Amino acid sequence: MSTNIQADIKGAYRRNAAKHRHYIKKGSTDFPPEAGRYHLHIALACPWADGVLAMLFLKGLEHVISYSIVHPTWGKTSTDPEDTHFGWVYKKPGDEPMTNPVGYGSFPCDDALIPDEFTGVSSVRELYNRCGDFEGPFTTPTLYDKRSNQIICNESTEILQMLNSEFDEFATNNGTFYPEELAHELEDLNTNLIYPKVNNGVYRCGFARSQEAYNIAVEELFDALAILEEKFGKQRYLGGEKFTWLDLRLFMTLVRFDPVYITYFKTNKKRLADFPNLLRFVKDVYAMEAVKKSINMEHIKTHYFTSHPQLNTFGIIPAYNGPDLDITYN
Repeated sequence: MSTNIQADIKGAYRRNAAKHRHYIKKGSTDFPPEAGRYHLHIALACPWADGVLAMLFLKGLEHVISYSIVHPTWGKTSTDPEDTHFGWVYKKPGDEPMTNPVGYGSFPCDDALIPDEFTGVSSVRELYNRCGDFEGPFTTPTLYDKRSNQIICNESTEILQMLNSEFDEFATNNGTFYPEELAHELEDLNTNLIYPKVNNGVYRCGFARSQEAYNIAVEELFDALAILEEKFGKQRYLGGEKFTWLDLRLFMTLVRFDPVYITYFKTNKKRLADFPNLLRFVKDVYAMEAVKKSINMEHIKTHYFTSHPQLNTFGIIPAYNGPDLDITYN
């Protein structure tokens, strides 16, 4: 069975680089910003895709760029019995429940699911195949051009930038989440701390294939969280008092930390609930309506606990949803 999880010779998790890197830009002759032209393929469980959806809501672009939502449980993406790939699949609300990749469990097709009505694809893989990509990985978020029938981009950081800057003539919120005065500071934080040790750090813990790789990843993760706990004791957001793209990226990992990662990825030295400043930060961001409506805890937990049978054969979903984020934290 193909599980999309790769490791180096020392057992350390290795993430594949995004391959589709076109850019929507004002004044472009190939991919200019236009209303109704572009479509996002989103998995609510995926922190990278969920962050893109939240940015779409934060900028007020739902009426400009359409989106579809996959089922949280990975399903078979080919009718060929010899093809062992499982990945993101589309279902309609009310369809028959899905099982996990080895046939256990019953995971409903809920009202959050939104099929891709434009292409009618049954999976994200099918979309990539139609666009000439037969190798993958077949990931979300995926930004698709309905006019040229091609994938624009599947790198979440670049999609965030496009949504932030290139569609302002259509957006109901013209503010920026990439303030120029913080650009260097935020990029440094992302490159050296947030992405490698937290965003990707939880995956390095969960998908490690050696004790050595896990030990390194978990130590770096909790060292980073300690640094952030201290930082948030002095300021509201990573750049001070202004909410930015990097806060959104960090939030998307931390909101999944207690419900999923402490159990599934073995990041259990401490809970988010044991970091009062980090918890305050998460509650603060969650209180933003545009962010809150992008969070679906059922999809988040269902995906992680049902899609990787090598980690959870029977697809049992634990009860804990993490701390109540709606309660004001003093």
